[in-house]
Amino acid sequence: MVRRSAAKDSSLDILGLDVVWEAEFAEADWVENWTGQRRQQVERDAVKAALDTATWDGQLVAAPFNSNTQLLWYRKDLVPDPPRTWDQMIQQAQELARQGKPHQIEIQGNSYEGYTVWVNAMILSAGGRILSEDGKRVILDPAAERGVNLIGKLARSPAADPSLSVQTEDQNRLAFEAGNAAFEVNYPFIYPSAQQDAPKLAKQIGWVEYPRVDANLPSRPPVGGIDLAVGAYSRHKEQAFDAIMCLRNRQNQLRNAVKGGLPPTLASLYSDPKLINGGYPFAAEIRDSLQRGGVRPKTPAYQSLSIAISTTLHPPSVAGPAALSGLRSKVQDAIQSKGLVP
Repeated sequence: MVRRSAAKDSSLDILGLDVVWEAEFAEADWVENWTGQRRQQVERDAVKAALDTATWDGQLVAAPFNSNTQLLWYRKDLVPDPPRTWDQMIQQAQELARQGKPHQIEIQGNSYEGYTVWVNAMILSAGGRILSEDGKRVILDPAAERGVNLIGKLARSPAADPSLSVQTEDQNRLAFEAGNAAFEVNYPFIYPSAQQDAPKLAKQIGWVEYPRVDANLPSRPPVGGIDLAVGAYSRHKEQAFDAIMCLRNRQNQLRNAVKGGLPPTLASLYSDPKLINGGYPFAAEIRDSLQRGGVRPKTPAYQSLSIAISTTLHPPSVAGPAALSGLRSKVQDAIQSKGLVP
């Protein structure tokens, strides 16, 4: 899409943007802004974090199509009192390990975008930031250090899966279904999967909000999904705007959630019995997570930024003050498009 947009390809009418691409496409003037009544329609009943992903430099540059976020999933037969914080979860996992019971915490630790997602959520949950709001300055303050330190603490503890440093979402799902873990931090796709592949274990799955870094601060769960934008060089812009509004209307979002497992971007849908009874018994927790979710840093150079984070702080066992210190200069280079991306 970048190559075709840069070439002013008029055949790109509607662009499906990952929630971290908006700044890049908007800054390059490759998409049309949503203004006036159209903007009001999109903002009405919108889930807060999903709407945030579609905004750049005060402009609405896309319309949220679907969203995603993570919950803490746990084994009710092993964990009668689910943890509220990361420290509590690590302690509970260590106690289960001492008892010789399944105890691992499954989460994404491979060197890829999923690891950047975890790092960002931990930093935001600690009250810190990676970049300034406009994406032009590196922050990475002491609060960020608290969040990163917890990643290292988990990775170096008996609570960690031995393969943490190469795990992605699906490996987490499989390990949890195999009965090796007591906890899993992941997206809601794991729930229907367990119902089908591990029905006995599925009956023991409970869920609560994304763990807190600080017991006194609400967690800032990851935010994923797709936003729909109108191509700047399209010859059918009016039709494209109308088509997007149709694609993301209430009926279609409900269908996509029930049949495709994709969380809606309309807040009122989360109290709809058709959604709750259609496979989303955790609808309220997903809605709450998305209303306070932590959007990844906004910058036109996001891809370079993400690679800097997921390589410098990897493997998770090195996450700590020293690695974070080295990350600052790499993040600065990334947002200024300096140097080579490894």
